[in-house]
Amino acid sequence: CFWALGACFEVAIALIVMPNFGWRWLLILSSIPLFIFAVITPWLPESTVFDMTAGRTDRAISTLERVARENKKSLPLGRLVMDRFYQGHHGRFKDVLSKEMCRTSALLWLVWMSTAFCYYGVVLMTTELFHTSSEQCSTWNMNSDEDTCQLDCKLRRSDYIDLLWTTLAEFPGIFSTVFAIEKIGRRKTMACQLVLFAIVICFLGRTCLLSRAALTIAVFLARGLIAGVFQAAYVYTPEVYPTHLRSIGVSACSAMARIGAMITPYIAQVFLQWSITGAMIIYATTALCAAIATLALPVETK
Repeated sequence: CFWALGACFEVAIALIVMPNFGWRWLLILSSIPLFIFAVITPWLPESTVFDMTAGRTDRAISTLERVARENKKSLPLGRLVMDRFYQGHHGRFKDVLSKEMCRTSALLWLVWMSTAFCYYGVVLMTTELFHTSSEQCSTWNMNSDEDTCQLDCKLRRSDYIDLLWTTLAEFPGIFSTVFAIEKIGRRKTMACQLVLFAIVICFLGRTCLLSRAALTIAVFLARGLIAGVFQAAYVYTPEVYPTHLRSIGVSACSAMARIGAMITPYIAQVFLQWSITGAMIIYATTALCAAIATLALPVETK
């Protein structure tokens, strides 16, 4: 939810800053929250499990006492001890690929990479699609000898407003996902959202035939659906890994997502210039493959 809030905040800042001060000031202002986070990081409490595995029992107890005090509760009587199994297992990458977890990890990597590929693809292509008219569609050709860009290089106020609307789509996408994962399960929720995303993306393949309103609605739906998949993946992944592999398992999935994010600009901003339909087919196919992968996951969690 706060990710979506930050995305909306960024669009709002861009609407004010970009026309008057340019992209450099936008980057400066956007980095201020990161600086604030870096300053307050030392005051964040450490994980009690990490403190226990590191032998810092006193710090772990102090954290638990603080949590209990702020919630006006008291800690259970007894002595805080660490399970012997976890004392010798801090989580190793090779354990993520063990015989028991190999299939789950491989499928989750595919889901995360595909989801990031589609999510950031929608984000990057949004402004490109909003600037596409029927005349420009007919002239888009990478083999053209023209050196000038076919698209307007500056966004209008209406473009920022439409971008804000599509960014707001993440909120209903996230909230509907929170409801759906408890009703139909994590895997089915992700699979349904990915299939629906593929269908909506196919409509975007006919961008030249869509009105501005229809295009905005289609992008709104696509972004909401793929944001919901990300939400469900973040819920499912920590649940499916054992405690000692949870952090490294989620980290490995996040790393695979970055690969998808690095690849997608070549489709959303380069290949899209050559063929809108072809680009949308790639995204739809990727989403369908990810949907199959979610259904193939061996464990459903609650």
